Amino acid sequence: MMPKRTGLRAVVAALPAVLLTAAVSSPVFAADTPAYQIDLASLNDSGATGTALLSLRGNALTVWIKSEGMVPGQPSAQHLHGSTDGHDFQCPDDGDDTNGDGILDNTEATVHYGDINISLTESGGTDAGSGLAVDRMPVADAQGKVSYKRTITVGQDVVDHIKDLHIVQHGIDPNDNGKYDFEGAGKSELDPKLPQEATAPTNCGVVKGAAVGSVPVGGVETGGGGAADGMPPGGVIGATGAAAVAAAGGLVLVRRRMTPVPAVAKSGDAA
Repeated sequence: MMPKRTGLRAVVAALPAVLLTAAVSSPVFAADTPAYQIDLASLNDSGATGTALLSLRGNALTVWIKSEGMVPGQPSAQHLHGSTDGHDFQCPDDGDDTNGDGILDNTEATVHYGDINISLTESGGTDAGSGLAVDRMPVADAQGKVSYKRTITVGQDVVDHIKDLHIVQHGIDPNDNGKYDFEGAGKSELDPKLPQEATAPTNCGVVKGAAVGSVPVGGVETGGGGAADGMPPGGVIGATGAAAVAAAGGLVLVRRRMTPVPAVAKSGDAA
C-alpha cells in the first residue's frame, strides 16, 4: 500500500499548476454579488481576443477587461453595447460587412450589437457621448495588451438588463504599420477626423450566463476609474474555475480518505 504522505504528494503533483493555484489562492467571495463572464472574440481578422467580468453590487457596476492582440501603443475605444428594453442584440461576424469593402465598420456592426450604452473610459464621463473620447480610453501596451478596471454607477435599467449588454473593443491595423492612419481603411464614418482603423470593432463578446462567478469581498474601488490591475484573483470562472473547484474538491476528498478514522468509543470507555 502506498504510504499516506506519498499518496497525497502524488495527487497534488497530478493537478495542473494553474488549477492548483486557482483552488488555493482564490479569496473569499461575496455570494450575493453576481458576476458575469464575457469572452471577447476577434472581428475584422484582428486576432484580438480577451476576457471580461461584469459585477454588480447594488447600482455599482465593476468592469474588468483583459485583452490581447490590440494595436500596440494605440488607444482602444471600448463600450457596453446593447439594449435595456429587452431587445436581443448579438455580436456580428465578418460576414456582416454589407458594403463588401473588407472592413466591418461600426455602422454595419451596430445593427447587430446595438448602440453604445456605457463608454468604458478610464476617467470622466461614461455616457454614450464619450464613445469616441479616445484620449480617455485605455492604451494597449507594447505587446498589444489592454488591462482595464473601473467601477461605474449605473441606472436600474442597466442592473435589470445587464445580461442583455455586451462588450465591444475597437481599433484595427489592416495595413500592419503599427498605428491608426487613414491609409489602411480611410476615414471613420462616425467622425471624419478619425481614421476608420480607430473606430472599427476589433472584438466582441456577450454575457455567457447568469452569476457564473463572483468577485471578492472588498478591494473594489467605487466611483472613479483608472488603469486596471487586470482581472481579480477571484475571477477564475467558467471552465477553468469549474475545473479548479473540482480539483480542490478532489484534493479534499483524498485528504479525508487518508485521515485515519477515529476508533468508536465502546460502552463504558471514558468520554
